[in-house]
Amino acid sequence: MAQNQPKSSLEELIDDNLRKVYRQVEDEAVPDRFLALLDQLKQQEDPHDK
Repeated sequence: MAQNQPKSSLEELIDDNLRKVYRQVEDEAVPDRFLALLDQLKQQEDPHDK
């Protein structure tokens, strides 16, 4: 799609909805289980890799 063409109302609606969904996901907290897994992985790192 060319950048110079105006967006259709359908494209604008899709863009708006994608932004809303992205913001909702962005505002969600990271689950504790995921944070614990990240901590475990950090502890397993070899200090010589840095």
